[in-house]
Parts: sequence; structure tokens; C-alpha cells
Amino acid sequence: MQHLSIYAPVLPEIVVALGAMALLMFGVFRKATPGGDFATAWLAIGVLLLAAVLVATGTTGREAVFDGAFIADGFARFMKLLIIGGAVLVIIMSFGNLARQGLLSFEYIVLLLLAVLGMMLMISAGDLIALYLGIELQSLSLYVVAAIKRDEVRSSEAGLKYFVLGALSSGMLLYGASLIYGFTGSVDFGVIASVAQGQSAAGNIGLTFGLVFLLIGIAFKISAVPFHMWTPDVYQGAPTPVTAFFAAAPKLAAMALLMRVVFTAFPGIAPQWQQIIVFLSIASMLLGAFAAIGQTNIKRLMAYSSIGHIGYALVGVAANNEAGMQAVLIYLAIYLFMTLGAFACILSMRTKDGILEDIDSLSGLAKTNLPMAFVLAMILFSMAGIPPLAGFFAKFYVFAAAIKAGLYPLAVIGVLASVVAAYYYLRVIKVMFFDDATQSFVPVERGPGFVMTIAILFVLLFVLVPQPLVNAALAAVQSLQTVIPVP
Repeated sequence: MQHLSIYAPVLPEIVVALGAMALLMFGVFRKATPGGDFATAWLAIGVLLLAAVLVATGTTGREAVFDGAFIADGFARFMKLLIIGGAVLVIIMSFGNLARQGLLSFEYIVLLLLAVLGMMLMISAGDLIALYLGIELQSLSLYVVAAIKRDEVRSSEAGLKYFVLGALSSGMLLYGASLIYGFTGSVDFGVIASVAQGQSAAGNIGLTFGLVFLLIGIAFKISAVPFHMWTPDVYQGAPTPVTAFFAAAPKLAAMALLMRVVFTAFPGIAPQWQQIIVFLSIASMLLGAFAAIGQTNIKRLMAYSSIGHIGYALVGVAANNEAGMQAVLIYLAIYLFMTLGAFACILSMRTKDGILEDIDSLSGLAKTNLPMAFVLAMILFSMAGIPPLAGFFAKFYVFAAAIKAGLYPLAVIGVLASVVAAYYYLRVIKVMFFDDATQSFVPVERGPGFVMTIAILFVLLFVLVPQPLVNAALAAVQSLQTVIPVP
């Protein structure tokens, strides 16, 4: 038993893995249930909640198992709780929508669990091999989930595009990892950090090349410009609950992975990776602001919006200080709730004839369903960064960290991009409140309604009680303090 206790840090992952396999067997040997496999879905929620409890009650210090390949620390716990919470809310949102389309199958639920398992491994990765295994487990599950609506061309196209571009990004990431291994002699982040620290970047150009390719692979996963090409098509083609999952959990896991890589494996060559992060940030903020202006499909609009939000989050990474890291974690938590709330509203854009996705379909929504219009308006205001909503504080923290680090041009570009992006959010609000009603939506279902309630409460009340999240983010950052160079 004493030998087994050393694997306690991996217990949440073991629970999710065994839960996924058990639910796979449960689904296979059970008769198909018409209208959706709700039993498997509720059991999956139970597995995820048990994993969340194990994550939250785990030891508070930093622990490493499998020769440092798996790291359990405060940073990992913070991000895992966000991802598990997002996955639970997505499953709840899926009940009505996917059941009506006959897609709420046990396969869908099991694939979501395996994707969550991959994300948890990504967040705790302590070397390049664990990093790659986590990314591939997540990605292979998501390729299938994107194309789960097999009888629709748009969904199949989304899955194929995601697969092809994902395979390309994995190849680049592996090439970068092989270069890093070749020039450092190790895959362990700690050894890589010590080698990089002891050499000048000019004296080890190969290591810098490896880092560039590694960051390109991760940039695909967070859909940072110019590696964002798959995002609008996949968001539009995949079923809406799947799109909500893409927009939330995988983005958070890949951002956590990016932060762990640059702050634990490459703190010694920060000027090199800072240049890359600054470029990705500026490009993502500007494209997210301008490309969304002409969109008429609300899911494509949310795709460009998510690209812009990743750009804002990267501002905190580029700051390369404790305040920046804390700001990124706060931003990601707020982004999770805003995104899931927005997609819960999009799921509720449904008439008797089916689901609508055009922005013009929201015309006069305030006259026919004022509560839904209010919730969507507040979430969009928050995304635009209007005070005193949660989204304002998300941007305030990252821009303040950039200013503290002396990155004044980056902060100014971020503020200007936020002003431009506010236009397309305000356009949707204008359509809802000032245009004449053209559609009458059916009443909001319980699943999306529950998620909308949680999202709106978070967005509105964050200003009153910001301290719990701020303190939790700071504690998570301080678990990485030993390897963060504080300028």
C-alpha cells in the first residue's frame, strides 16, 4: 500500500480513465436508448465531479511522479478544476440539443471524458513526452467529436479540416521537441531549463529553433494567429454543444501547457520566446477584432471572438512576471464562464422548425424573450470589456501586467483592439433590442438555462467578490514561483 501511495497525485486521472473505460463497456452492453443515453451522461458527470473532488482535496504542495513526467502542483489543480467544471457544464448543455438529433450517444460521452483526461495530462506534463501524449489523447478524441454528426457534410468537413491541420501542428511540435532533445540531451523540463540557462541564445541557435517549432504546435491548439485557420469552419460545422466544448476546455488546457513550457523549461531564454508570444498576441487581437465585423453566422462570430480573447490572454504571458501569470489565470476563468454562457444562448436560438445560427434571427429578441436577451447582452458586454462586468477585470489585469513589464505598445494595441471588437458585440445587442421581431423562439430548455444562470451570475457578481478567484490564481502562480524569473 505504501508503494501505491506515491501514485496519489495521479488519482484524478486514474478515476477519469477508469470511468471512461467503464462507461464504454456500460454503453456497449446496454440496449440503445431512444432519445439519448442520459444514464451514461449522468454517470460521466459523476465521474468528473469525483475527479474534481480528488483534485481539490489533493496535497497542497508540489509533487512529481514517473521521474518528473507528471507534476501535481497548485497551478495544475487550478486549471484542472476549470476544465472539469467546463466539461460538466457542456454535458448538461448537450442534453436537449444532441438528444433531439440522436447524437447524445455513449460514444460522445466517452470521447469527452477521454479528451478531458488528455487535457489533465497536458496540464501536468513535466517533460516533452508527457506533453505530446496529453495533446494527442485530447486531439484524437476531439477529431471524432467534431465530425460526430456524420450525415451532415458541414460537420464531416469540420472534422476533416481539424484532423488535417491538427496532424500538421503535431508534426511541427514533434520536430521542435526532437530539436530540443537533440540540443539539450533531455526531455525533462528541469534539465532543459538548466541547459538553456547556462548557454546564450546565440551560442545555441538550435535550441531556439526547437522552441519556435514547439510554440507553433501549441499555437495551433490555442488557435492563435496565424495558426487559426481551422477555427471558424470547425466552430460552424460542429454541433453547437461540441463547439462550446472546443471554445472552452481545450483552449484552457493548451494555454496552461504553453505557460508551463515557457516558464518551467525556458525561463533562461525569455527574450526569445517573448518575441514570439508578443507577435502571436498582437496578430490574434487584431484579426479577432477586424475579421469578426463582417460575420453573419453567430458561431463564426464566436470563433473570431475566441481568437481575439486568446490574444488578450497572451498579453499576460508576454509580460513574463508574476502579475502576468496571475492575470492569465483570472482571464481564462472568466473567459470560460462567458463563453459557455454565450453558447448556452446560441443553443436556445431554436424555433419549432429547428436551430437558427444567423445573427439576424435574434431580431427583436428583447420583445419576445427579454430574460434571454438580457443574459446574452450582459455576456457580450462582458466580452467587450465594459465595466463593471467580469470581462472588464479580465482585460484590466492582463493590460496592467503588460504595463508593469514595460510592454506599453502591446497594452495600447490591446486596448485599441478591444474598442474595435466592441463594435460587433454591440451590433448583436442592437439587433436584439432595437430591430423588429422576426422569429419566436421556443422556451429555453433546462440544460442551457442552468448554464446561462451560472454564467450571468458570475459575470454580474464578480465585481462584488473578486478576491476568491484573484487569491486562487495567485496561489496557483506561486506554485510555479521557483522557476519564474521575476524581472
